[in-house]
Amino acid sequence: MILAATLLASTAMAQENELTVASWGGSFQDAESKALFEPAAEAMGIDLTQETYSGMSDVRLQVQTGQVTFDLVASGTGSAARAGAEGLLEPIDYDVVDVSNFLEGTYSEYCVGSDVFSTTYAWNTDTYGEDGPNSWADFWDTEKFPGSRAYRGNSVAGALEPALMADGVALEDVYSVLDSEEGIERAIEKVRELKPHIEVFWSSGAQQAQLMKDGEVDMSTGWNGRFDTAARDGGKVAYSFNQGLADVDCFAIPKGAPHKDLAMKFLAEISKPEYQDDLPKYIPYGPTNMLAYETGEISPEVAAMLPHLRKMQLCSFRSLLSGTSSGKRRRMKCIRK
Repeated sequence: MILAATLLASTAMAQENELTVASWGGSFQDAESKALFEPAAEAMGIDLTQETYSGMSDVRLQVQTGQVTFDLVASGTGSAARAGAEGLLEPIDYDVVDVSNFLEGTYSEYCVGSDVFSTTYAWNTDTYGEDGPNSWADFWDTEKFPGSRAYRGNSVAGALEPALMADGVALEDVYSVLDSEEGIERAIEKVRELKPHIEVFWSSGAQQAQLMKDGEVDMSTGWNGRFDTAARDGGKVAYSFNQGLADVDCFAIPKGAPHKDLAMKFLAEISKPEYQDDLPKYIPYGPTNMLAYETGEISPEVAAMLPHLRKMQLCSFRSLLSGTSSGKRRRMKCIRK
């Protein structure tokens, strides 16, 4: 009986020292794993399981069925805001997680910013050379830049602003136009105009990168880190930050996470600058903790190439959703002429 009780207690203790983290896979999760997850788990003495998931729809299913297995998930800020409003996420305990050195707007009631990235456009250098498109108007210009395109097809995040800028809306006016139903329809109509030249409507970061790496399309919208990986893997790929959309990924804890308290401590750990400053070594995304720029691990040359909310021209529509329970839209203050 004593042996059985000891074994049960040991098993319970082991289970309390386990976490399951879910992200989107591919080069992004590889980077998170090397820079954040594995070092933090080792420092905390945690047994970590990593899974690849398709997004908040998976969290919704787990919470609704009462079968929650994820302790921490990577998310877009807008997705996290919606999920929080639906009651699918645990509120962040900011007595545990220190965001005092985070950029304003990169954390909310339900998620803590993990990185800053850019939605931009990439092109095949075999098709157009190094001097490819330099604006969203160029992306739409099929006479000047003939060839096939790929465009996001599973979300409006990063899909509406480019269309309006291609349609002549000034950078500083994009979100005032998108505040109306007419403006949203105008953006959608502009995408429809390009549709005959869109070969693929992509639905994941891995897909957008593979399309460009394999030369299946001549241009694509997508995320700068994925394009950078495609280029480093031998793809004839170049991209531009001009008129790029700044956006923020974040971490969230599903409602009813089996190890919520440990997940909160783990989130606090991976939010520290000594972890965030390693992320650009594996994928060119900027930190949300500004102290990460001061550790000496990010050189000035690398910092100059990272997406940064203080220097990017426009924020993605995804980031217009605040982390409040109401989920009301708001503009982030990073629109620059």
